[in-house]
Amino acid sequence: MTPAELKKLCLSFPGAREEFPFGEDNSVFKVAGKMFALTPLKSQPLRISLKCDPDLAAQLRLNHAAITPGYHLNKRHWNTVVIDGSLPAELVREMVEDSYDLVVAGLPRREQEKLNWVALSQEKAPRGGALQ
Repeated sequence: MTPAELKKLCLSFPGAREEFPFGEDNSVFKVAGKMFALTPLKSQPLRISLKCDPDLAAQLRLNHAAITPGYHLNKRHWNTVVIDGSLPAELVREMVEDSYDLVVAGLPRREQEKLNWVALSQEKAPRGGALQ
């Protein structure tokens, strides 16, 4: 996955925006003002920090060397993912989507409805550890 593909993926979700509160080198992707992804898109190797369910976060770290506790973030709820080709692109996509979903799930229902998220979440199969 290239930096351009990662940026496009993060911006593909309803209401997603890119901001630079930590300087021009760090892209912060937010929905309704809440961060769901943080990445220095020019880093080598490319990496991204994503919100994750704590139990799943721990499981992913055990199963994948490229997934570590969130760098400069709450290590219980955030993982940093190194995109070096060792992880399937589909797993990275699922982790980005799950991070977005976790943030939107915490928004007031009115905000969720503005994003059409309620309808989207009902279309999906239950996740329950699908990211292994």
